[in-house]
Parts: sequence; C-alpha cells; structure tokens
Amino acid sequence: MNYLKIILLLTLTFLFANQAHARFETHDFATPQMEKDYNVLVQELRCLVCQNQNLADSNAELAQDMRLRVYKMLSEGNSKDEIVDFMVLRYGDFVMYRPPVKKSTLVLWYSPLIFFAVAAIVVVSYLRRQKKEVEEVVDKQKQKKARSLLDD
Repeated sequence: MNYLKIILLLTLTFLFANQAHARFETHDFATPQMEKDYNVLVQELRCLVCQNQNLADSNAELAQDMRLRVYKMLSEGNSKDEIVDFMVLRYGDFVMYRPPVKKSTLVLWYSPLIFFAVAAIVVVSYLRRQKKEVEEVVDKQKQKKARSLLDD
C-alpha cells in the first residue's frame, strides 16, 4: 500500500511540475576585459519586454537576442559606447537605465521633482486650511464663553 502511495505521489509530482524554460547562455570571450564589458552592458541595458529588468535578468526572447547582439558586437571589436549608440538608435532612449538629459528625456529626469513639489504644495495648503478651521472653532467657542459670562 505504501509503495502505491509513493508511486502515485511521484506520478502527480512529475505530472504537475512546471518545467523551467530558462535558457542558459555561454559565451567564450577573447579577453577578460571583453567579458567585463559584456557584463556591464547587459546590466545597464533594459529589457524592452519585461517590467524594469535589465538584459542580464530577463529571459524574454528579445533580451536573449539583444544579449547575443551585444556579444557579437564586442567580438567584432566595437566599443561599449558604439554598442550603446546602436541600441539607442534601434530601440530609443528607453533601452538605457540612465538615459541622457536632453529635451526628449526631461520629463523622465524632472517629473519626480515636479511631483514632489506639487505634493508638498497640496500638503501645506491642506495643513493651513485645517489650522484655520481649528482657529475658527476655537474663536467661536471663546465667543460663546464670553457671551455666557456677560449674560450672567
């Protein structure tokens, strides 16, 4: 009976186990510097399919293609800057985690500051309004107390 339970458990485990679809990439680098450049690039370039993942962390097909392209371009002797320029030309500034400051990216760089300033203005105005309401209530209470003292 125990033997049958073990077989059933193993069968169910294999039947419902999810297979890992991760692909492992191995590249042969000519120099340690080339490997270092590759690792820096795949860390700094963003996967365009995934939510906030770099190329190194993503298993999307586009990220795999982009990693292969980076490897090939490094093997062909292109510099890191040339590879980044190629990726930006092909995919836009969004491919970089730290896009350059220019007219088209000003919103990316300064929107957090603008949001913070607007939030601070809203909070300060709310607190002032609350303070005025409290002062008005206190003034009314003092007036009532004064009237009651005068009436007595």
